[in-house]
Formats: sequence, structure tokens, C-alpha cells
Amino acid sequence: MPNKLILLEFNELTPVLMDQFIGEGILPNFARLRDESLACISVADESPPYLEPWIQWVTVHTGLPYEEHGVFDLGDGARLDAPRIWDLLGQRGDKVWICGSMNASFRRPIDGFILPDPWSTGVKPYPDDEFTDYYEFVRLNVQEHTRSSVPVSKGVQLRFLGFMARHGMRLETVTSIAKQLMSERGGGQRWKRATILDELQWDVFRAYWKRHDPDFSTFFLNSTAHFQHMYWRDFEPEVFEGHPSRNAEPGHADAIRHGYRHMDRIVGQCLDMIDEETTVVLATALGQQPCLGYEETGGKVFYRITDTERFFAMLGIEACEYAPVMSEQFKLHFASEAAARDAEQRLHSLTLDGKPVMLARANGAEVFAGCQVFESVTTGAMVESAQGSFRFYEHFYDCNLVKSGMHHPEGLFWVRQPGASAHPPAAPVRVPLVDLAPTLLSLCDMDAPAQMKGRVVRSLERQAAVGA
Repeated sequence: MPNKLILLEFNELTPVLMDQFIGEGILPNFARLRDESLACISVADESPPYLEPWIQWVTVHTGLPYEEHGVFDLGDGARLDAPRIWDLLGQRGDKVWICGSMNASFRRPIDGFILPDPWSTGVKPYPDDEFTDYYEFVRLNVQEHTRSSVPVSKGVQLRFLGFMARHGMRLETVTSIAKQLMSERGGGQRWKRATILDELQWDVFRAYWKRHDPDFSTFFLNSTAHFQHMYWRDFEPEVFEGHPSRNAEPGHADAIRHGYRHMDRIVGQCLDMIDEETTVVLATALGQQPCLGYEETGGKVFYRITDTERFFAMLGIEACEYAPVMSEQFKLHFASEAAARDAEQRLHSLTLDGKPVMLARANGAEVFAGCQVFESVTTGAMVESAQGSFRFYEHFYDCNLVKSGMHHPEGLFWVRQPGASAHPPAAPVRVPLVDLAPTLLSLCDMDAPAQMKGRVVRSLERQAAVGA
């Protein structure tokens, strides 16, 4: 019988920083996992604008490079019919538990549980209504985190707390939430909420994993990727060109370390939880590096629409469903393709100093869009449109965050098989990202289908032969 497998999908953890922090002695559980694993560097064979996690995770899950799967936007994973790893295992009869995987989809029927990422617009949790009370709360907090006050009703909060009380919320998590809320009373530390959501997600994952004993599981977290994007300037100010950080909350200089330490604790709890029949894999899909391309203007800033209903009404855009995605981006769902094309044109009509304000791409009855102004805008700046002019800040707000981390094609891929023991870390093997899916299937005793062009990591084959 194949071993069980847990795939820890810790988005964009960076090899260079991982080595640095392990060397500082602050990540004992990551160090243990690395030293008991075949530790590889995964390499995404893409360049911007195709070097995005919602593209690379589709490659991890399907074994297809971008040129074949073609999924370009976050939220479009459901458009791809190619089977994911869990679909193939599910067809064999394996039970699966997919917790938060980015830009994912799945085929019905499937034995198990599917909790989509909080930016998903085309995939709903499975079984129907299983995670509704949890998912609604998390989506609102993640998608609206740039606002000073997240619009979560008391009813949503109470239903969420009821779900957590029934699904494994630990006293440790309750204590962390209480400490976090107390720390925010002084006006700072709100940025740490991302790791509280991680703890809640881990509680849910752990409860379902223990209760249902799945054969294949994924567990996705994004908080540290967010910290790297937002606070690299605070972490390594000497790398940048002297522009002070606009992210002026206390503790931001330690935010990236805080994210890694937090995930290190989850790794330790995972290793303590598993039995001798469970393989643990860490994958990050890609990594990050300092973002220096916007230094002449003080760094990359971004803006979001203040009141979407008022904004779309002002532009004469038909009634639609608005679905925020990540950062400044969102999706609009219309009743017809004609309405979507009309909205695309109206959004394209907006200009600031002669430059386009909005990205907009119609795809069937949907529009993927977002503000593409990434430089500081003066108070009185005017936007021109076919409907007339208006002040930029009349309809947009500054998220008060400066992106200072950008994507890097190298990520982590560590495989710890049952019975592993510590050994001196060797020079990491470099593997193409397309090799991850066939390797994961091989670890579950399944051959990769013909459409997967990658290969099983040979070092793992040798390791299995030695173990046998």
C-alpha cells in the first residue's frame, strides 16, 4: 500500500533566506526537515510576466508548463480541464484533502475535501456547504486586508467561530488571537494578522487530517510571501537606494523573519503529528528577491477602488458580480460576453497624464482587471475618461504599502520519506518545476500520465532503492 503524503505548499519561501535563517539558528524544524530530506532547488522555467505563483502552482499540480496549460490569471484555474495530481489519485480511489492550494480545481466525483484558496472565483469548497462558514470569513479578511477596517459582519464572525470550535481550534490559537488583538490596541502590529490566519488554517487542516486519514493532502500558506513582497525594504534597507519605507509600523524590519519562524513552528507540529507511513514534502513553487525596478519613484505602490458600485456606475458599466483577487486585481462576472467587452473598453478609456489607469482583459463573460498605476499620485491628479474627468483619489485609495520583493524562479523542493534520519546537508539538486508532479505521483506509487513531460527526480529513485 502506498505511503500517505502531505505536501506543504509554503508559497515563495526563498532558498537564500532559508539558508540564512537556518544558519542563524532560528528555524530548528526547517533544519530538521531539510536534514532528513532530499533537498532540491526547484526552477521555474519562466520569465516575467509569466513568473507568477498562480501560474507556477498550476504547473506543480498538473506537470504542464505554462505554454501548455495557459492559465495566466489568478482565479482561472477552473478553466483548465487537465487533471491535477489529486484527480489522478482520486481516480485510483485515494482519499484526498486539498487545503488552500492556489488556483486549483478538481474533478467530480472525488473522495475527500477541497478548500480552495481565498482568491478563488471559479471553484467552490467541496463537499457543498462543508466549509462555507469558515471560507466566507477567511476570504473577506484576505481580499480586503488593505482596508483599515475589514467588512465582516457579526453574523459571519459568529458562524466562523462556531465552525472553528467544531473543527479543531487549539487553545494555543485562541491565545495567539487574544495577544494579537491586544497588541493592535496601541495602533500597530496589525500586519501580524496574516500569521493568525495561518494558525487557523493549520488547525482546520490538522483536524481533518486526523479525523479522515487522507492518502494525499496539500496545505497552502501565503503569509511569508506577503511579508517578503511588502517588507524586504525594511529587512534589507541597504539593498535599496535610500528611499525610506512607507510601511512605517513597528516590527516591519523583523516581519520576514517572523513569517519564517511562524512557519517553522507549523513544520514542527506537522513532523510531530505524522506516523511512520507518511511522506512530507515542502514545495514553494518559486522564491523572491529584492524589487529594484521602481527605485526612481520611491518603490512600487498600488491602489484599489474605494467604492466599486459607485465607480462602475460612474463609468456606465452594467450590473456585474465583483470578485477581488490579489493586491489591486479583481474579476467582474457579467451576464453576457457583450457586456464584458463593453466594460473592458470603458475601463481602458481611463487615463492619467496620458497613460492608462486600468488593466482590463475580457474573457467570455468575465473581465480580469486592476489599477495599473504603480507610482505615487499627487493629491490633485485628474483622470480622464469618455464620461468626463474626476480626481484620482475620488475613486481610488492608496493601499499604503510599497512592494519591495519580487519573484525569483528558484524555490524549494524537499522530500522527507518514512524512516528518514538526519544526514549532513548536501549541495541541493536543481530540478525543473515540471518534474514535481511526476515525482509526487511516484511517491504515491503511480506512474505519470503521458501529458506530463517532466521526470521523476532520480535521486529519489536511488533513495527508494537503497531503502528497499
